[in-house]
Amino acid sequence: MSVDTDRASKIYDLDELGALLARERTGGSTVVHCHGVFDLLHVGHIRHFAEARAQGTLLVVTLTEDKHVNKGPNRPAFAEGLRAEAIAALEAVDYVAISRHPTAVPAIHTIRPDIYVKGPDYRNPADDVSGGIALEEAAVRENGGRIHITDDLSFSSSTLINRFMPAYSDDVHDYLADFRARHRAGDIVERIEALRTLKTVVVGDTILDEYVYCEQMGKSAKEPVLAMRYSSAEMFAGGSLAVANHAANFCNTVELITYLGDRDPREDFVRTHLLPNVRTNFVYKSDSPTIIKRRYVESYLQSKLFEVCVLNDELLTPQEDALLCALIDERVSSGDATIVADFGHGLMTPASIERVAERARFLAVNTQINAANIGFHTITKYPRADYICIHEGEVRIDARSRRAPLGALVEALAAKMGGSKVLVTQGKRGSTLFADAKQYVSPAFVGNVVDRIGSGDAVLAITSMCVAAKMEPEVVSFLSNVVGAMKVQIVGNRSAIDRTALLKFVQTLLK
Repeated sequence: MSVDTDRASKIYDLDELGALLARERTGGSTVVHCHGVFDLLHVGHIRHFAEARAQGTLLVVTLTEDKHVNKGPNRPAFAEGLRAEAIAALEAVDYVAISRHPTAVPAIHTIRPDIYVKGPDYRNPADDVSGGIALEEAAVRENGGRIHITDDLSFSSSTLINRFMPAYSDDVHDYLADFRARHRAGDIVERIEALRTLKTVVVGDTILDEYVYCEQMGKSAKEPVLAMRYSSAEMFAGGSLAVANHAANFCNTVELITYLGDRDPREDFVRTHLLPNVRTNFVYKSDSPTIIKRRYVESYLQSKLFEVCVLNDELLTPQEDALLCALIDERVSSGDATIVADFGHGLMTPASIERVAERARFLAVNTQINAANIGFHTITKYPRADYICIHEGEVRIDARSRRAPLGALVEALAAKMGGSKVLVTQGKRGSTLFADAKQYVSPAFVGNVVDRIGSGDAVLAITSMCVAAKMEPEVVSFLSNVVGAMKVQIVGNRSAIDRTALLKFVQTLLK
């Protein structure tokens, strides 16, 4: 659909607009600047722009491009071009530009506003979970401008979208409405922020996830083989490295206990792909490479074709095991929460399992079933756990039961493991947390899945800390699906769950 000529004439490339405004300013114009997402244009925005326009002679509105809108999956509801067009249609607005940056700061440096206008939600900087308003104010003052906070009623695009044009199914919409009635976003944000002081220890296998991207050429002329053309490759820090990175975005320090192979250890890669606040404790496994799981991916549809594993999944030698147990004695004993991400590739021996169960003040465990260990690697290898994060299929394999009611299986598992709280992840059906003789069911908050790899690790990392901090079970269940929805939008472990993005997603869902 074509854009009206008058509206289109107001929309500029940001750099072009900066040059234009420099000329306008020489003529004596006072430049007023607003920035935001403006996902659903409403009366609150109209009043905000009108008050902003009254502060000067030119009103410039910049908006965040789609890929940097930090409100969780399914947002923005309206694409950047439509948002720009809607704003340009307002008489009060003189110029519009789309910012290609994650924050407003580069746009402020380009526009160099005399007056930068924010809504009443930003009157108290402490309420801004991103900390962005402080950076914006510094940029405005650096360019000789000042901040103005509008006084009109506060409206919210997210509230209107959640109530009247929800992106979710009726079941999810009803769940969120019910959850909102009992829980304030601000309370949940405070509880998540409190995780910063939690002393967290992660124990588990190092896995490097390599994605080899290929383009399909066709079937081989002489053999029944699919022929692919190599395109590119990238490697991610997976396994316990990913768990540690997720945790490190929420707490000040993470101790990581893991092993590298003595052959091709990839230690430089590991160290450079861990966040700075992850402290490493390595055991070097003899006659072994550091594990690489190489997945061949068809580039166009991002479909995985097959996987090649480079690993030695024999157990540690007695000497290596003794070193691991010594690290557990030293690091785990002083931690508030210990998270064991056991992929069954030889790190955790009977001795180290017994030791971590004895030493941990709070113990969270996941025993992931994969192609290399199915049938041999189950959660009941551990004598106790305070919290178990596990897929429904892993529960059923441990119980040797395909069809028994899940509740009965989990009740038996929790009793066997010392009364554990158990979160069962269920893919597109969300998750169920079994705690205090109750079941807390939360639906999945996303329909479009980019990549499932590592989603369970992200849920394990963050919910383990929440349970250790004695967060309410219903909130833990809710957050498990917030984390899951965010993680399945990330290719592999290209990035960890970002704390600020999670807090903003929580605020968006609960408006």
